[in-house]
Amino acid sequence: MKIELRDPNTIMKLSRLGSFHQSKLSFLRSFLSEFKDWDYNRDLFNLDQEGYGEAVYSFKKKDRVYSLVCFANPIKDEERSDRVIATKWDAAFTLHDGIPNKNDIKRLKDEVPKQEVGRLTFKELTLSRANKSVRVFNHVVESLSEGKQPDVNLLSKVGYLYRTTAVYGSGKFGLADRFRIKNREEINGPFRLEMMLVYLVRQFTFDQVNHVAHCKNPKKAVKLDEQICKNLGIGNSTGLGMAPFIVNHPTLLNNWILSRETALKEIREIKIVKNEDSGLFIDCVKKSLKNITSWNTDSEYQQKKISLLLKNVEKFIYHIENNFDFKTEYPFNEIYLWLEQNTCEECIEYIVSIMMEPYNNITNPLVSNMSSDEDKYFNIPTNRSVKELRDILETKYQNILDINFDKKENYQNFWFISKNKEEPRLADRFEEHGSELEQPLAVARDIKKLHEKLLSVKNNLSIAEFLSSNSEYRHVVRRAFIIEKFPYSEIQDNTISKNIVPIDMLRLKLSFFGALKFDPRSDKWLRICMFQGAPLPGELKNYDEQWVYKTNN
Repeated sequence: MKIELRDPNTIMKLSRLGSFHQSKLSFLRSFLSEFKDWDYNRDLFNLDQEGYGEAVYSFKKKDRVYSLVCFANPIKDEERSDRVIATKWDAAFTLHDGIPNKNDIKRLKDEVPKQEVGRLTFKELTLSRANKSVRVFNHVVESLSEGKQPDVNLLSKVGYLYRTTAVYGSGKFGLADRFRIKNREEINGPFRLEMMLVYLVRQFTFDQVNHVAHCKNPKKAVKLDEQICKNLGIGNSTGLGMAPFIVNHPTLLNNWILSRETALKEIREIKIVKNEDSGLFIDCVKKSLKNITSWNTDSEYQQKKISLLLKNVEKFIYHIENNFDFKTEYPFNEIYLWLEQNTCEECIEYIVSIMMEPYNNITNPLVSNMSSDEDKYFNIPTNRSVKELRDILETKYQNILDINFDKKENYQNFWFISKNKEEPRLADRFEEHGSELEQPLAVARDIKKLHEKLLSVKNNLSIAEFLSSNSEYRHVVRRAFIIEKFPYSEIQDNTISKNIVPIDMLRLKLSFFGALKFDPRSDKWLRICMFQGAPLPGELKNYDEQWVYKTNN
């Protein structure tokens, strides 16, 4: 049986994209899979009694070495901020290509804590900084120094000792440009090195808290229990700065979604499912209930989504146990059709992610397809005709062309860059000033304008001739020719409407990063935790790939 890929006009709606969850295709999980047989080591740990100083951690395989260089510095409470415009942090990090020597560490010690103001070289691959959750960090130090483990209830509510405020790569601030490393076999997937940095930072936080506790009370102190460590990750607060990324990288977005859709298609096409595969799938669904029920958030919006997700997953489990036989042909196709008819969008995408768990043979080849050499797809085919362009719009943007942009609610918001915060923001066009500074992120409106313009132009006019007198449409003409080849490259929704929920855009990207739970603080920013429940570096060689469904948090 041949299954069609799901319709982009359905899947690329923001409400659906904002219901995506992590899967085996997520970057932090594919990173762990890629580097599980590498040799891990803590090469340097030079911290004083207060936990300040430098440390180096590495992954090595044959002649290739990646080294995380850490610098922990004292700062005052009033200097600690998670804003992009902050200038001081509890710790700063860079991922170094190779083994840093003494001169490298001395140079990096001067530059890395400065972050954006510092300057790195092509020997550095990624850059980050992080702040302590002071309340949690101090509680853990106090407990360990007294010879006891910390309050796991407090730790589970927060989920981390440190939270990052940015992770940079790809040539920023002097870091190595991607072209230098993109052909390395081990980093073929997106954000591979960023995931490595965050993972090693997580280990540094455990080592630092153990060190400070030991220095405080050498005779009595104990180390943080390994199971508690595993149930802690690295926190992150993510705002609207992430939203433009998925608009500005259409071919990359397509490759992420297409890989996921291809995996689902191939799983639905499996005629006979092995007992061990169906057993693993059902086991993961059941064990994932613990993750749902321990999902902490104060957001009423998210609480309602969690409640509905839990109700729907329980309904699905009942259906699988009482009304379904995996010995039927094409069972995952039957499951998918049942989900579409009986559950919410969030449950559909949640179960779709879990369907991938038994099938490394399907997911592993797709991981290497999730990057994109974007430059070669951004040339406009100027010899094509206006009619061809209009046909693309009418085929690929059907829902968008139905939007009436004469209605205020359909263009109520605009995107801009905040002068004070240096971050993207969303504002009400009719209540706030600055719409003349609007960023080109209103793709739906621009597509509609282009289509209306094309209706008044001769069909046989070339794109070159059209753009010579209508250059303001160049950016959206380019997008139209991209979507012709990349069906999942465009959000099929209005990003400036009154009803937009911006965190749907953030959740989409964070699900591909591998975030397990989402804690919205408003409709414009949320908190997440990365690597919560993940194996520790010493466990990687034989770790359980389904760890995300078995965490105690």
